[in-house]
Amino acid sequence: MRILIIHTFYQAPGGEDTVFQQESSLLSREHEVHTLTFQNKKGWRGALQTIGSFWNIFAAQRVKKSIHAFQPDIIHLHNTHYASGPLLIRTIAKLGIPQVMTLHNFRLLCPSATLYHHNHLFLDSLHEEFPWTAVRQKAFNNSTVKTFLLALNYWLHRRIGTWKKVNRYINLSSFAKSIFAESTLSISTEKFAVKPNFVFPATIGSEISQSYFIYVGRLSDEKGILQLIESVKGTRLELRIIGGGPLEEEVVKSISGHSNISYLGFKSRAEILPLVAAAQALIVPSICFEGMPITILEAYSVGTAVLCSKLGPLPELIIPQRTGQTFDPHNNKEITACLTQWNAKPADEKDEIRKTCLAYYFSKFTPEINESELLAIYKDAIEDKKLSK
Repeated sequence: MRILIIHTFYQAPGGEDTVFQQESSLLSREHEVHTLTFQNKKGWRGALQTIGSFWNIFAAQRVKKSIHAFQPDIIHLHNTHYASGPLLIRTIAKLGIPQVMTLHNFRLLCPSATLYHHNHLFLDSLHEEFPWTAVRQKAFNNSTVKTFLLALNYWLHRRIGTWKKVNRYINLSSFAKSIFAESTLSISTEKFAVKPNFVFPATIGSEISQSYFIYVGRLSDEKGILQLIESVKGTRLELRIIGGGPLEEEVVKSISGHSNISYLGFKSRAEILPLVAAAQALIVPSICFEGMPITILEAYSVGTAVLCSKLGPLPELIIPQRTGQTFDPHNNKEITACLTQWNAKPADEKDEIRKTCLAYYFSKFTPEINESELLAIYKDAIEDKKLSK
């Protein structure tokens, strides 16, 4: 199969970039794959890209050239915000090529993209034809102008039917699918398919299990890191924190004087995996709706359990008591109790849990399984395109 994969990189690297790169690499093993990428800019160049994203004829021309030169059987879109824009979808449809789009976030429904704003879940846009509440509350980059422009862009393309031209959408979870299927997009439920992310098998040796818990991720409010720290303070539970972000200074200050909590700073994946493998559990205390955290899949790939928030899609990734447990991220006592109970499990039970985590990874999140699911979605998209002619 000839597959054209299109992606727009954010200014700072993120999880969507990783998924794009991993899937491109995976599909290249047995298929002819060509990638076309765009790059978001800062400053006045970024402002021009934002304005141009309404109807980016330059990006559309690049797509046309790639299609004519490569002659793909299918096109897979990842991020189009904002250097490329939704016009790509109309261009692809006009040329008669089936297309699939991965919905890494909720931007089609709300300018916030994460359904999180001002330290709380923000769901107002799900019930509004035009997201005026998001505009008033500056849901995107804390800017009324930027939020309005983004909202207008996506609303305009909803009005002219751009989003309906995609043959299949990929949701990362059943939770996300239900939100999109019930939204004001008015797109047939059949067009939404659920396919989780994947990670390549770990290439590290077996690690000796230790008693600490570990947090790996961005140090920002929506990740629930401060609540986790407060829940562990004054206990005998050991927590190690890895990552960087806007709350780094506050995290360092907050753990000062608490010897059971340590901040290890930002580390590479090669450095992180052995530390996760040796931990008794990865902690994911997010107070926002996550997409599909790669950190959870990596934990399973090295046999490490996951204790996480019961919000959004995260409970879908947990087999209670067998691969992990969930907690209310807003309830410090419940977080403490969850970690304390897990810490008290006998060593032989934890050994069985490690085996179950590995088995769960190999049953659901391997490259081979992911490729099979991707190809099935591609075939459905191709068939959908044939029927629509």
